[in-house]
Amino acid sequence: MPVPETIAQPGSGVETDTGPGRPQAAAEALRPHAEHAFAHELAALAAADDRPRPARWRLSPWAVATYLLGGTLPDGTVVTPKYVGPRRIVEVAVTTLATDRALLLLGVPGTAKTWVSEHLAAAVSGDSTLLVQGTAGTPEEAIRYGWNYARLLAHGPSGDALVPSPVMRAMSQGMTARVEELTRIPADVQDTLITILSEKTLPVPELGEEVQAVPGFNLIATANDRDRGVNELSSALRRRFNTVVLPLPATPEAEVDIVSRRVEQLGRSLDLPAPPDGVDEIRRVVTVFRELRDGVTTDGRTRLKSPSGTLSTAEAISVVTGGLALAAHFGDGVLRPADIAAGILGAVVRDPAADGVVWQEYLETVVREREGWKDFYRACREVSA
Repeated sequence: MPVPETIAQPGSGVETDTGPGRPQAAAEALRPHAEHAFAHELAALAAADDRPRPARWRLSPWAVATYLLGGTLPDGTVVTPKYVGPRRIVEVAVTTLATDRALLLLGVPGTAKTWVSEHLAAAVSGDSTLLVQGTAGTPEEAIRYGWNYARLLAHGPSGDALVPSPVMRAMSQGMTARVEELTRIPADVQDTLITILSEKTLPVPELGEEVQAVPGFNLIATANDRDRGVNELSSALRRRFNTVVLPLPATPEAEVDIVSRRVEQLGRSLDLPAPPDGVDEIRRVVTVFRELRDGVTTDGRTRLKSPSGTLSTAEAISVVTGGLALAAHFGDGVLRPADIAAGILGAVVRDPAADGVVWQEYLETVVREREGWKDFYRACREVSA
């Protein structure tokens, strides 16, 4: 069964309509899709890639892994790392997509599951937009298909009245579909994927037809550890996935590197100046988050209570980006303790009663006594008052 073409071909660079009479090039978007933001890297990899490629893949598995992990190509092109972590994790994720099993990226919130999912789809298919966003209200139609009810009422069930889902489109075009926050989707809707992933077929009983996946089709889903038990995957569905767990950064240096890279990228997109000595404050944010997350100070001497929040790397990026905006618009452009104090307070104290006690104990027993942290201590006391 042919699927209506309602989206631009991947990598075409066509303009998208952002309002009446207001076409906008993808490159001008506030947050371009990965295939547009890193188009030059993908093109350079494709030109240098002489290894076997699975059907309909834009790059070989080796080139996809290089795109995610970074490297320097023979022509001198520098491929920036999209994921900083164990190489084997990326290799397993990429090779899973080259098989008939779907990929489930699992981890605590803020471990770059969505980021990795997007970049994998961009590198494999050249299009990361075939996306189903999972919520408690996600209907079955979001995964299977829906109907244009005006045409349905006027002419009855037909191919013209059918509205394909991103998954159906990916099946018919041999591309990579994405399902975000799979465990937030109701269990009966989740199980819609079982036939798709096992039989590689999506029946359309209203038309007496079916859509069969062509080579190149696969699916990446994400879920976080904190959602276990909300809408836990059935054993039948879980068997259709190869699960890859994305860990938190192993070392403070790795986390500082991740935060620095992402803050630099976000700062450029928001036209924020690069702070001269911002790495010191980034390291401070990472230290606070890691100590409270781990329940122990860096030197291992003091046990700490952990707050209810996850204090993820993604939240550290948000805190530093917000601080950079404060420094740029209401300061002298230099990232200082006062610029990040409020952001840290907001990230740590989610429950004012319980988390407030944890934060105050941390301030008085750790921050107050730490050499070189007096300005940070005063800034935190001021915003906590």
